[in-house]
Amino acid sequence: MTTPAPNPHPSTEGRTPYPVGLLLAGRRVVVIGGGQVAQRRLPALLAAGAEVHLISPATTPAVQAMADAGELTWHRRGYAEGDLADSWYALVATDDPAVNTAVSAEAERLRVFCARSDDAAAATAWTAATGRDSGTTVSVLTGDPRHSAALRDTIVDALRDGSLAARQFRSREPGVALVGGGPGDPDLITVRGRRLLADADVVVADRLAPRELLAELPPHVEVIDASKIPYGRYMAQEAINRTLIDHAKAGRFVVRLKGGDPYVFGRGGEELLACVEAGIPVTVVPGISSSISVPAAVGIPVTHRGLTHEFTVISGHVGPDERSLTNWDAAARMTGTLVLLMAVDKIGAIAAKLIEHGRPATTPVAVVQEGTTAAQRRVDATLATIADTVTAEGIKPPAVIVIGDVVNVLGHH
Repeated sequence: MTTPAPNPHPSTEGRTPYPVGLLLAGRRVVVIGGGQVAQRRLPALLAAGAEVHLISPATTPAVQAMADAGELTWHRRGYAEGDLADSWYALVATDDPAVNTAVSAEAERLRVFCARSDDAAAATAWTAATGRDSGTTVSVLTGDPRHSAALRDTIVDALRDGSLAARQFRSREPGVALVGGGPGDPDLITVRGRRLLADADVVVADRLAPRELLAELPPHVEVIDASKIPYGRYMAQEAINRTLIDHAKAGRFVVRLKGGDPYVFGRGGEELLACVEAGIPVTVVPGISSSISVPAAVGIPVTHRGLTHEFTVISGHVGPDERSLTNWDAAARMTGTLVLLMAVDKIGAIAAKLIEHGRPATTPVAVVQEGTTAAQRRVDATLATIADTVTAEGIKPPAVIVIGDVVNVLGHH
């Protein structure tokens, strides 16, 4: 037998609130107190379009920034009788019980619903724990703020990752979403990307897209392998474009799942143009690029104060002596960080070209293979030794190569 946990707010027991969503756009809302509670509550009121009047002698820096930006009106004084006139809603969030009681009394007289941060039992409104997902607002009221927040998080997370079957109530319009899946760790896809993936009828996935995400898809979702394995089997880009278009025209919602970001050497622009020319609506969801996240995963910041004022991301798919569009002379003369993607096969020629054009041969280099995944591996060298090191260590794609002094910021050798 399970014993129910005691309610830490016993004064709210037995009270059943009537749940309702307030449409506050253009309507006067008064917030008394400018501390941490107000700081947490104000963004939702502003997002609702409320005309917020904040009454407080002082505020937190974040609340002051909202006032300075003109998002709300800050009256720099304490509460005075009459402040709730013409208001639709009031929030009391001071640390003075006498002030809170006085505001509550005025709200009661004026029939203005009033929430209190210090005493829910003395309030006429409770602030729900609220989360949002794709046009749906989830609000939880239990009388215990911590319990409400925990339930809210569980429900919203389930909606976002698709484990709560929202699609039985809502389906996507036919079209294509170009979704960046991030560098490999399935937890690093964006919330929006994961939500769209959960609603997909068809998923066209790259080899570098997080594989664990595909395993979570419902059985009815068609998964098409669009892997472009370097120097091996590949699905021609034109065929990928046609696949996206054909499925969308057949009335399906198609997610094109890519590794990293769709527009960072991901050919997302080509897919966007093909869909637009075919009259297919396209949603683009940015992803966390491996050019930044993979170095970060092994303790390498691509910029660091006092070391570099820039970082440059270069595709190494084409060598410097081939048809490369990169100005390797300029890249060598820059003092900032160079991040090379798809460069494992060409790193010897690239390193030689950089040294030839002025980069010191002793410049630190780090290679990170399978970054952010369980197979992640880091190997360090210099421009002079990187080609031999990559061969000796058996480095294989996918790998990100970082060149510059930032490699040693944390003293990794």
